Amino acid sequence: MDDVSGSPVYALLAVSVLLGVIMCKTVYEITGLISTAYFKGYISLKKSTKIEWKNRGFSTFHAILVAAVSFYLIVLSDLFKEGTLTGSFVHRKSLLSDSLLGVSIGYFLADLGMILWCLPALGGMEYVLHHGCSLYAITLSLITGEAQFYILMVLFSEITTPFVNLRWYLDVYGKKSSMLYFCNGVALFLGWLAARILLFIFLFFHMYLHFDQVKTIFPIGFCSVLSVPSLIAVMNVYWFWKITKGLVKTVSRKRHPQ
Repeated sequence: MDDVSGSPVYALLAVSVLLGVIMCKTVYEITGLISTAYFKGYISLKKSTKIEWKNRGFSTFHAILVAAVSFYLIVLSDLFKEGTLTGSFVHRKSLLSDSLLGVSIGYFLADLGMILWCLPALGGMEYVLHHGCSLYAITLSLITGEAQFYILMVLFSEITTPFVNLRWYLDVYGKKSSMLYFCNGVALFLGWLAARILLFIFLFFHMYLHFDQVKTIFPIGFCSVLSVPSLIAVMNVYWFWKITKGLVKTVSRKRHPQ
């Protein structure tokens, strides 16, 4: 990976953020067109439901994109591997990692704007808090070029979003008692456990093992890399509790049908 420390970061920030917003708008419209053509009953949905339907379309697209690229950068590439590049991993970045963070900022801005505009239809204040924390942490990491390893690890946890959205789609489509809904619920439970509970435990353990490098991050960034993932982890545990309750209810209905 080529280091971009000498490149115009703010120009890259502006372009990548704009691309992120354009991506959301494009997928939003395409989701509406595809749904109109191929999903019976979509036309008869309420306007607010159609808005959320399309909103979840671009959130799914973003989740798959950032999870795939984050996995590549963290696991497959040499960007953060020890002994492959000079300097501490907490100070490393690349053109691809910077671009991905910028696109994610564009997504979170677009999604947060819709959440606030339609409040509380697309989510309550916990979503505002989640998106606000994400925007702050990603922007700080992109501008400074520090702690991108941990930011990408948190972004990878977005891989659970498609399962959350599919559950909502099936519910709206009247398929709550279907086998697909049940299987998706199990996949969501396991995926959330792996990507938003166990992965965060690994993240904090990794910070502990490499604390001598983590503490070299500039003061505000150091405090942020400790506090923001911790806050998101608390929200993840809360949502996991709700997911578990929902899965238990679904299993109970399967065992004792009315």
